[in-house]
Amino acid sequence: MKYYRYKDDNAIVCLLCKHYCTLKKDKNGICGINYNRDSHLVNKTYAHPSAVHIDPIEKKPLYHFLPASKSLSIGTVGCNFKCPFCQNYSISQTTKIDESVIYTPQDIVDLAIENKTQSISYTYNEPTIWYPYAKDIGVLAREKGMKNVFVSSGYESKEVLEDMKSWLDAANIDLKSFSHDYYKKVLKTNLDGVLESLIEFASSDIWLEITTLLIPGVNDSKEEIHKMSQFISSKLGTDIPWHFSAFHPDYKMLDTPNTTLETLLKAKKIAQSYGIKYIYLGNIQNDNSTYCYKCGDKLIDRIGFGSDVIDLSNGVCKSCKEPIKGVWQ
Repeated sequence: MKYYRYKDDNAIVCLLCKHYCTLKKDKNGICGINYNRDSHLVNKTYAHPSAVHIDPIEKKPLYHFLPASKSLSIGTVGCNFKCPFCQNYSISQTTKIDESVIYTPQDIVDLAIENKTQSISYTYNEPTIWYPYAKDIGVLAREKGMKNVFVSSGYESKEVLEDMKSWLDAANIDLKSFSHDYYKKVLKTNLDGVLESLIEFASSDIWLEITTLLIPGVNDSKEEIHKMSQFISSKLGTDIPWHFSAFHPDYKMLDTPNTTLETLLKAKKIAQSYGIKYIYLGNIQNDNSTYCYKCGDKLIDRIGFGSDVIDLSNGVCKSCKEPIKGVWQ
């Protein structure tokens, strides 16, 4: 795809995310890393990652996608959100690029092959804003039999959402709140745009899981969890895994208390009341094993980020033959 369109002789429109920033010559977009140079969109972070690690796929978190596998994880700098609770703020809320660090798309794929990872994850900061780099890596990775994963806040443009269907295999999307005001005033984006993206992901062949960081006094009320549960169950489906993660004080929210296990369990109970089958609790000690929704048998045993597949054959519970949605191989 082409990542921008011309607006007039002095400006282009960035097509990477739903901000659709108008960029005058030599000016940046909201993310701070895409700019107009000679009437072309230039991504400043291309080939300049800020972080490259080997992670368990469960850390994304993805629990129904290649369990117990490793993923080469890569991030850059910058973001199109302004989350005051960001745990990766040191890279997401800066536009300072270390240009001495250079990894071409081929370098990243070679590194993944060397480390025998089954996938490459585009994560740590918002990958939508460095989509040209991610896609170039992803296309090469697919040629080598690897899968590709997005960990995103879900503000992809309509153009990117359509384009990524050709090379992306899985995504974990943050649903940070169900408050239009919170998205607009605090996160500086739009809830409807995220909901549109979630619907698009759910209707595609890209495997989808959802994460909600539950923050005390912000998005953990019963009313809000009911609204999120209603949306997921009615618009996306009850087989999509939903991860409730515990907040811990960070960045600009150092005075906000940690999320309690009681709050997470309350959210899980509400979500289950809407028929959502797979609810997982993150950032806290808890049983996060996968159980068959029909017969209750344990299918995947999880301790921390480690997984052991014990009773799942080609996506079917061995005991009762119930199909378990996911990407298992």
